[in-house]
Amino acid sequence: MNSAIGRFLADGPPQLLPARELMAFTLASHILLVPFGVALPAITLLMHYRGLRKGDAVALLLARRWSAVMAVQFAIGIVTGTVLSFEFGLLWPGMMGRWGDVFGLGFGIEAWAFFLEAILIAIYLYGWRRLKPWTHFWLGLPLPLTALMGAFGIVAANAWMNTPRGFTLDASGKPVNVHVRQAVFTPMFGPEYWHFVVGVVLTAGYVVAGVYAVGLLRGRRDRYHRLGFTVPFTVAAILTPVQFVLGDSIARSVFHKQPVKFAATEIVWKTDTHVPEYMFGRLHADGSISGGIKMPQLDSILAGFSPATKVTGLTSVPASDRPTATQATIAHWAFDIMVTIGSLLVLLALWYGWCRLRRRELPRSVWFFRCAALAGAACLLTVECGWITTEVGRQPWIVYQNMRVSEAVTGTRAASLWTMFGIVVVVYVLVLGSFLTVLVKMSHRWRLADEGVVPADTTAEDLEGSAPYGPRPLSTSAGGDRGDE
Repeated sequence: MNSAIGRFLADGPPQLLPARELMAFTLASHILLVPFGVALPAITLLMHYRGLRKGDAVALLLARRWSAVMAVQFAIGIVTGTVLSFEFGLLWPGMMGRWGDVFGLGFGIEAWAFFLEAILIAIYLYGWRRLKPWTHFWLGLPLPLTALMGAFGIVAANAWMNTPRGFTLDASGKPVNVHVRQAVFTPMFGPEYWHFVVGVVLTAGYVVAGVYAVGLLRGRRDRYHRLGFTVPFTVAAILTPVQFVLGDSIARSVFHKQPVKFAATEIVWKTDTHVPEYMFGRLHADGSISGGIKMPQLDSILAGFSPATKVTGLTSVPASDRPTATQATIAHWAFDIMVTIGSLLVLLALWYGWCRLRRRELPRSVWFFRCAALAGAACLLTVECGWITTEVGRQPWIVYQNMRVSEAVTGTRAASLWTMFGIVVVVYVLVLGSFLTVLVKMSHRWRLADEGVVPADTTAEDLEGSAPYGPRPLSTSAGGDRGDE
């Protein structure tokens, strides 16, 4: 398996492998921050609204602390996002030089959204003790909209790469007569965008709730931890079945718009009806499949609601125009991991909903909170798997059926790219370490504030332990209020 992976990565000019590795590493690192950049502002403002509407000091305290995390995450995202932006031009000049005028608007929209989000985050942080409560809230309300606009831009660019539209080719093969609206709203844009947005919101919800689930497992049953768990987990639980339906919808869109990519994702070798579904399993170069769980006719049923549905196979196109057996297996495993985790999260959401509707309280089982603590990490894994599915499944095309990855890669020497890769890895490790260190220190300060402890070298102002509006007392205990959520 490892030798096969090495062969398909190295198939092309020598600089292709390091360029792919560098892009994969930076994208995989950056995408872990995306759910918080897109969704944490909305979850924070939801808690903020609850605090103002009900006069809930604990909710306001949670919102303020989450806004601090949001700002730190945004600062880290600046680093990883900027590196990623440069890499598009440095590593793939063939694509950007030829197609940039067609799909570049998406990157422009994302840049404007990023600029506006930076301003709004600064205003929101500044306003906690300097603005009237409702004025502060309304000034923060555009934050989720700018985050959604940024997601709009980047997903529009990716959707165009999957289903390129909005241009014609001249005699030399260059794109002309660009139609911007068609280039932005491609056939895959809608399914990709809503699947992505709902996915990152529920991921952020499960991650935030998971932090407080760990606290609850450690015996911190105060209202601060219960409320910190309940609000984001409720958001995530509501969206989980919605995401499951959207996931099925986008898979069917791929079936109709990118049939070869669908064949790779489902490891379908020959075009046929009554096609079985394989959970996991490995596709070999001769079309045989080893391992996995085979479910007769299910793939045809899922694709077209009938066993007689014809599913296009990988052999419907020449070998040079389709993913290799190894690439198909990677995309297939990534997709199946998403489906498996999504199914388990639906069960977790139903468990939570049953307890809330029946008893109007949180589940009592320690196993529920153990699962909830793991749900955030599982969702981050599905985010990674989603991008692996869409990128690896599209191979060998960087622009589907118009430009191959090997045609777009830079001419820079492979040795230089490997050096750059090593530098980026070191920088990212340092940045990630700094990010985690800051979060741990912030958490420690907040714990001291909740316990009413002010170290000699720390002021009460630094602890951020009091209600966000009005004069700041010397100490407070957020866990003292044990009312219901």
